[in-house]
Amino acid sequence: MDLQLKFGIEEEYFITDLSTRRMAAQPPGAVIEACQAALGPCFAYEMFQGQIEVPSPVFTRIPEAAQYLATVRRTLRQILEPYDLGLLSVGSHPMADWRLQQPTRQDHFLQLFEDYQRVARRSLLSGLHVHVEVPGHLDRIRVMNEVLPWTPLLLALSSSSPFWDGADSGFNSYRQTACDEWPRMGIPEYLEDQKAYDAYLALLIQTGTIRQAGDCWWGVRPAARYPTLELRMTDACPRLDDSVCIASFFRLLVADAIAQTNPGAGYSQASQWILKENRWRAKRYGIHASFIIEGYDRPFTLEQWLFKAEQVLGETARRLGVESVFARIRQWLLHGTSAQRQREAYQCGLSRGEGVETALSHVVDQLMAETAQEPGFFQGELHNPPCTTRIA
Repeated sequence: MDLQLKFGIEEEYFITDLSTRRMAAQPPGAVIEACQAALGPCFAYEMFQGQIEVPSPVFTRIPEAAQYLATVRRTLRQILEPYDLGLLSVGSHPMADWRLQQPTRQDHFLQLFEDYQRVARRSLLSGLHVHVEVPGHLDRIRVMNEVLPWTPLLLALSSSSPFWDGADSGFNSYRQTACDEWPRMGIPEYLEDQKAYDAYLALLIQTGTIRQAGDCWWGVRPAARYPTLELRMTDACPRLDDSVCIASFFRLLVADAIAQTNPGAGYSQASQWILKENRWRAKRYGIHASFIIEGYDRPFTLEQWLFKAEQVLGETARRLGVESVFARIRQWLLHGTSAQRQREAYQCGLSRGEGVETALSHVVDQLMAETAQEPGFFQGELHNPPCTTRIA
């Protein structure tokens, strides 16, 4: 079976006022129009006017994704700078006040605000979403069930939302905590296969619970519009190398799942219980969490879990040519996550006698600098331009 699966990446960005370091509530219309003109079909509005989403083209190779998203980030920064605005890729903006943010005046978003009220108003969050194709003859729910137990590892690595409403939340991914205010987010219901999923959707639609399949926003889900599995659990990553690493690892998980004779066969109700606990630990403690691994009676550190992942996924990684993803994650662990770096910058400011707002402004400066970094680890020679057909 060909494991060179096509994939796409969605990144979400906060527009930031360079004078105040706060999230821009209502950027000038000319700025948004310029961003839309520059990105074309890969520009998308988000729930709030101070956010931008970029759904990528389809990629077949990891360096394509690194090159494309580097160009996107660079282009957006160049458009924003003359307006004294900056760009942040991060799970939650350290200095954003959700009470001041203005909804995007589009029917879809206005309906969300009407349906979900303060939950939607507080949803000032940015995620990293990754789509990976699943061949049409396979049951996407079974493939999803094979992948799901690994996702807290990815969440822990991506954690970049320790600050919320101008204060340290105590979580490494407060974004995932805020997501729990919504229905049908977090961990998917226990569903054995596509047939069970279709019955679940039919019930929700027939009873008026949801309007469409896309109203299930789980941390991993079968995409409604594309033949893909979509990762939604992970925080937006300031460093582009980290975003691309998450995408590469998720693609590896999907490739390994579809290579199985009977994907998802080992996923049970008990597996889901463990998954829920591991997600909690990941969002609370990040890479310093201890994790439950099914079949073992002792907790694993993230480093031990990564070692196990390399044992389990190593052959598929070699077939895909992405063995370097494990080395990149080890490097990531050495330098810490965005959540750790943000807290260090914040504490450094406080230790100098600065007030909370000034210390938080240093965190924002750090995040803008990291968002501007060029990718290094995953860059390579590109022999073919990226496909322009969107799947994400």
